[in-house]
Amino acid sequence: MTTTGYAPLSDLAVYYEVRGEGRPLVLLHGGALTIDLCFGPLLGALAEERQVIAIELQGHGHTADRDRPGTIAEFAADVVGVLDHLGVEQADLFGFSLGGLVAVQVALAHPARAGRVVAAATHFHPDGYKPEITDPAQTSDLLPTEADFAAMVQAYRAVAPDPDHFDKFMANLQVTVHGWTGWTPAQLSSITAETLLILGDRDFIKLSHAVEFHDHLAQAHLAVLPQTTHMDVIRRTDLLLPMIDRFLG
Repeated sequence: MTTTGYAPLSDLAVYYEVRGEGRPLVLLHGGALTIDLCFGPLLGALAEERQVIAIELQGHGHTADRDRPGTIAEFAADVVGVLDHLGVEQADLFGFSLGGLVAVQVALAHPARAGRVVAAATHFHPDGYKPEITDPAQTSDLLPTEADFAAMVQAYRAVAPDPDHFDKFMANLQVTVHGWTGWTPAQLSSITAETLLILGDRDFIKLSHAVEFHDHLAQAHLAVLPQTTHMDVIRRTDLLLPMIDRFLG
């Protein structure tokens, strides 16, 4: 059974879905994705032995946009607000891409609320991108495809409070992502949560950057998925499920 609702925060009602029973696991989707578009094939399996709490961040899916761009720190505070609303003291966290940044930020800024953390296709500093990704003159098959973007638009318009807000939402999201300055090694080393980093070998994040990310964390594991792009990381259910099950216990 799936329970849906909105956590009424001070300036935003944040949408969530709850499935299953057991130790809580928060799912945090990637940028411009919805719960279903990001985690659909994983939801049932993850909820078999856990209480899965899937959240749609500011501007995404069912959750309305604020009248200004948010920050990663604010997104993390919103996640904690949902946990407060649900009466959950501590949860494991599984975030993909943007959601991975938010999951790590929860572990950094709200350590008592984070159990174990899975951060998939996630970097710790803007310089983690491969050079061809940051050069506007180049195109790369490592980036989301036209079909990926079309699916994002379709999923958004199917559930958003204002289906015509997509372009403004994307403009706000670009400010959020490009305004994020990353974490310092000292900040990362202060994180107490055991963390699993997952990267595709064809991700647009440099593998060397993921290794550095791993080395800055006190308790970390790194998994590299073969023949896998950034967007494909979350689609590799064959590899993700056994890995996450073993890590979360």
